[in-house]
Amino acid sequence: MEWANQLCENRQFGSKMTDSKYFTTTKKGEIFELKAELNSDKKEKKKEAVKKVIASMTVGKDVSALFPDVVNCMQTDNLELKKLVYLYLMNYAKSQPDMAIMAVNTFVKDCEDANPLIRALAVRTMGCIRVDKITEYLCEPLRKCLKDEDPYVRKTAAVCVAKLHDINAQLVEDQGFLDTLKDLISDSNPMVVANAVAALSEIAESHPNSNLLDLNPQSINKLLTALNECTEWGQIFILDCLANYTPRDDRESQSICERVTPRLSHANSAVVLSAVKVLMKFMEMLPKDLDYYSTLLKKLAPPLVTLLSAEPELQYVALRNINLIVQKRPEILKHEMKVFFVKYNDPIYVKLEKLDIMIRLASQANIAQVLAELKEYATEVDVDFVRKAVRAIGRCAIKVEQSAERCVSTLLDLIQTKVNYVVQEAIVVIKDIFRKYPNKYESVIATLCENLDSLDEPEARAAMIWIVGEYAERIDNADELLESFLEGFHDESTQVQLQLLTAIVKLFLKKPTETQELVQQVLSLATQDSDNPDLRDRGYIYWRLLSTDPVAAKEVVLAEKPLISEETDLIEPTLLEELICHIGTLASVYHKPPSAFVEGSRGVMHKRLPARTGSGESTESPDVGTAAGGSAPEAAPSIIPSQGDLLGDLLNLDMAPPTTSGPPPPTTGMQMGGMDLLGGGLDSLVGISHSVDPYLGGDIGGSPAMGAGFGAAPAVMPASLNAPVGGGLGDLFDLGGVGMPMGAYIPPKIVWLPAMKAKGLEISGTFARRAGVIQMELILTNKAMSVMTDFAIQFNRNSFGLAPAGPLQVLTPLGPNQTIEVSLPLSTVGPVMKMDPLNNLQVAVKNNIDVFYFSCQYPISMLFVEDGKMERQVFLATWKDIPNDNESQFQIKDCHLNSDAASSKLQGSNIFTIAKRTVEGQDMLYMSIKLSNGIWVLAELRVQAGNPNYTISLKCRAPEVSQCVFQCYEAVLKN
Repeated sequence: MEWANQLCENRQFGSKMTDSKYFTTTKKGEIFELKAELNSDKKEKKKEAVKKVIASMTVGKDVSALFPDVVNCMQTDNLELKKLVYLYLMNYAKSQPDMAIMAVNTFVKDCEDANPLIRALAVRTMGCIRVDKITEYLCEPLRKCLKDEDPYVRKTAAVCVAKLHDINAQLVEDQGFLDTLKDLISDSNPMVVANAVAALSEIAESHPNSNLLDLNPQSINKLLTALNECTEWGQIFILDCLANYTPRDDRESQSICERVTPRLSHANSAVVLSAVKVLMKFMEMLPKDLDYYSTLLKKLAPPLVTLLSAEPELQYVALRNINLIVQKRPEILKHEMKVFFVKYNDPIYVKLEKLDIMIRLASQANIAQVLAELKEYATEVDVDFVRKAVRAIGRCAIKVEQSAERCVSTLLDLIQTKVNYVVQEAIVVIKDIFRKYPNKYESVIATLCENLDSLDEPEARAAMIWIVGEYAERIDNADELLESFLEGFHDESTQVQLQLLTAIVKLFLKKPTETQELVQQVLSLATQDSDNPDLRDRGYIYWRLLSTDPVAAKEVVLAEKPLISEETDLIEPTLLEELICHIGTLASVYHKPPSAFVEGSRGVMHKRLPARTGSGESTESPDVGTAAGGSAPEAAPSIIPSQGDLLGDLLNLDMAPPTTSGPPPPTTGMQMGGMDLLGGGLDSLVGISHSVDPYLGGDIGGSPAMGAGFGAAPAVMPASLNAPVGGGLGDLFDLGGVGMPMGAYIPPKIVWLPAMKAKGLEISGTFARRAGVIQMELILTNKAMSVMTDFAIQFNRNSFGLAPAGPLQVLTPLGPNQTIEVSLPLSTVGPVMKMDPLNNLQVAVKNNIDVFYFSCQYPISMLFVEDGKMERQVFLATWKDIPNDNESQFQIKDCHLNSDAASSKLQGSNIFTIAKRTVEGQDMLYMSIKLSNGIWVLAELRVQAGNPNYTISLKCRAPEVSQCVFQCYEAVLKN
């Protein structure tokens, strides 16, 4: 990239003719002609030749053969020619390190040139040549340039320190360059200060615990002084650095805010967002009763509104950042609702973001205006937008109670349009309104039932089934309605099946004598005829509850539902704080912390907002839409996990170990309907062999998540089904029992190329991963009568870019009947092409006799990297984020390890255990794997004591790798 930038820079010199002519030659013998021209005595001819070389290099031709001839052109006073030669050097020095040494003397000499442009050019080029031998010679010139009298040279040298640190960190520390860089923060030139800050920030990112940017009030003052005079990108570097500083008190915080506020009116949107980030962070320390605090809130609104007048792509980035700001401080934009109204020519991605922010800003004061807009949007032609608009009407009803009746009326009007997708979305949101306001709007159920036949989307069908089950006592033909859904039970989605199961059980508990046959039918379909483990497990739990303790069943299934939160899609507070600290970066667009998407990050710092210094006041911002009575909400809304989400449900369960011991309490003798629903009684359940997942719940009806053992009747139900995550989650992630990792698994060597197919050369081998390096371990055997020499190896394009990292080291001739073992290091930066099977590798081996071809399959575990242990919260979020369609389930048979031994063995192959949980004698291990190309694989391994068969579920964004990963699990655990 650096040389491409320089190529553009060369345009400033101009030329009498257009440069396009250099890109048109394709004649043969060109290299020979260029060689002659490069050695010409005429300066103009030499310059023309170098331009041709650069043009060839730019379009991808290999002109490395001209390296010595181009280097000879360095000795020139012509700045344009020198730039071109330096450009060539940067590109080819790595492949010709020994030749590149020839250029060192010229570099050193140029670093002392009278022209500051040449001094800066020399030190910049030396920093871009990533060759260790040259790095040693760079130290002295760099030291001089860091103290150069010209600021242009100093600012270039500051960036060079960061580049050198990336090549050889120890050398930079030993030479004292970091201290010199810190001194440059006090430089008189603002651009030097900005570049020094940028370089130190980059070095600090790769060494998060180094405390390089040791900021104090004096250095902050210098940065703020430089802020007014440097370029826009320099300002961004300084503002980002300021955002990492924590002021001592509210006075210092206010002082910094006052000096940063003018940046809000900058023309560059990146500068504006960086300034917003600093102000959002430092506002945390200002007392809310301070006049300046309210002034600052008013000043933040106009620049954010101005960002929305840019082109759509910038608008989208601005809206994603505003979405975070509004969640943290809605009062900033509470009077700016109109700017978020959708324009007819907005792209869909901008429309959807604006809609989201409108709902967040909706309050009693502006709800009439918002509803009028939303009703208009619901008649648009864009289906996705209309769906979101209908949902938004439902969210308004839930958020602003005074508007609920008006919203329901609007939704009924939309249902009367009979537009299929509008009707379906309306039913989904009306179900949520019923949850928020029970016994208030149930009169509309009859209208909903009229549209039953038109529902074809799983979410709408599930919502309608929930309504019928929940209000079965008010619907005369509830059993007929549910029975109509039951006819195509196996064709329904999992979401609908789970909901139908719960609804029919609710109906049975309300009308036991009329629906006995119906409930038996659905329990039979869910348990005996279904392959879905979630459905089967829930069916067995309901079956067991109904057959052993109907009173408990009624308490569980018909329990009073908690009111749903007004905002179920708020970002979790600690994550929101971290994202606020990353405003203006990709994290603020993705709404994910950098650690979730920055691959190979050596240590991502988790940032937090500072604590407020006032008198114990809450750090939460006041709510825009407070209730009519004026009372603030008592607690932050709890986020309801999506239906059928195993790991989401874990967060809402109290995981503390049971405190009771001894035999279970006796069950009641009461039988509902006068019969045992199980037919065979309790004994028939005890013998069931399949494992039961106790983590159920989270269905649309909000039926409580519940775990019930198969060996005993249910004991006392949990007091709170939305228990806070305390010791519970900590217990889930207690890996105390997991043993130390063993060595990585290496498959046994097998014959890849038999001697009869390769004129006497036999090749056998395997693959291994040692200290992070993939090795292809080969045994070459000469079964011919002649000596074999000149060995070389090449790979075809393959799925993961495997390629030899060096030549095949067969240093001595291979005589008849001789065998030699060779270890070939591999890289993963070769060309990529999807193979079938995915781990197939096509290899060509050459010797003095011929070229031979063979295929082999490498275990994908060779690609499992060492930094594949995912953060626990990231694991939970990622599991939820990956679609359920991407989940694959496999059986590992005849494996006799306990869960600790299995975990230890797998960790040796970079399969990391994130969490372990034991339920009903079954250990559940949650694991993460990262492949060399950045693909993450998440796994759940179930190990039942005494059962040699394991069950493994794999989730991955690239599901085609799951089969190979399963094969690795099987190979590692069984060997």
